[in-house]
Amino acid sequence: MNVEQAASFAFTPENEAEADKAVARYPEGRQASAVLALLDIAQRQCGGWLPRVAMDHVAERLSMAPIRVYEVVTFYEMYYDRPRGTHEVRVCTTTPCWLRGSADLVKTCEAELGIRVGETTEDGQYSLSEFECLGACVNAPIVWIDDDYYEDLDPEKLKAVLDAFKRGEAPKPGSQSGRQTSAPAPGLTTLTAKTAKEAR
Repeated sequence: MNVEQAASFAFTPENEAEADKAVARYPEGRQASAVLALLDIAQRQCGGWLPRVAMDHVAERLSMAPIRVYEVVTFYEMYYDRPRGTHEVRVCTTTPCWLRGSADLVKTCEAELGIRVGETTEDGQYSLSEFECLGACVNAPIVWIDDDYYEDLDPEKLKAVLDAFKRGEAPKPGSQSGRQTSAPAPGLTTLTAKTAKEAR
């Protein structure tokens, strides 16, 4: 289905079941609280963006005025009302990431993808954007690609991640420096003894 030209929209049976689960989390009369979840389901079904017919369907499904749904879509950065690339590449440029080199990561993305921030590659594979605070500052700088965070990046590590995507691979998310989750970058500084005897 060409969602850009479609006159109507409906969830697939699988997505309708997911929508039912999301709505069921809220008491009667509060179904509009499920708007974020239903927009996410609709956006995934439409290939990464929300045409007007999909937003209207969500509004009708939740008994909301369509304008209220449009307001949500245009307010939150994770929803798109225009077609996007298959892969969303979002570089965090808030202060902690910026201090750790995110400006260089933006340049790396632009060079590797051949586009500027706000653009989509001609083949429709990648869209590039800056994002404000991904909330994982201890692992800065961070790039959010599709549903995963890639952390502790520098230009070379980011290039390796992007090259893996270009090869059709799914690079392992998380820290790209080898550290365990958000442990100190140089390694453990406390509780370094392996046994109680060693700690004495």
